[in-house]
Amino acid sequence: MDTLSYRTISANKATAQKEWVVVDATDQVLGRLCTRVAKLLRGKYKPSFTPHVDCGDNVIIINADKVKLTGNKWTDRVYLSYTGYPGGQRENSPQSLMKKGEERLYKKVVKGMLPKSKLGDKLLTNLFVYAGTEHPHQAQSPKSIDINLLK
Repeated sequence: MDTLSYRTISANKATAQKEWVVVDATDQVLGRLCTRVAKLLRGKYKPSFTPHVDCGDNVIIINADKVKLTGNKWTDRVYLSYTGYPGGQRENSPQSLMKKGEERLYKKVVKGMLPKSKLGDKLLTNLFVYAGTEHPHQAQSPKSIDINLLK
């Protein structure tokens, strides 16, 4: 006899409700902005969150060049990468990553906040970063949200 009135619903690729979201990075602190973006990418704000499925939103970050870092982090913070060759460890500061393109800095920061698996790699492809206010995703009719209202 089936007496349960509520069942746990596990989302899958077909039933996931993915949306397009625009986030404005003007005068936002980089780390705080990226933690909320990582939660949006993961889908943690949705009631149908499922840990092993890509059920998060596609996030577009505009005005990426107007982000803030507190203190001397633009020059003092060090991001390490490794080429795979002996002696191939490289150091980058946020300032040098920003010179190479805003997308590199944001993807580096958000990648560290996502799962270290195939799912994390897939979620990172749902992030789009642009320096100005224009973006080529108007056809998806993204909705603009205030990132400060999310917890």
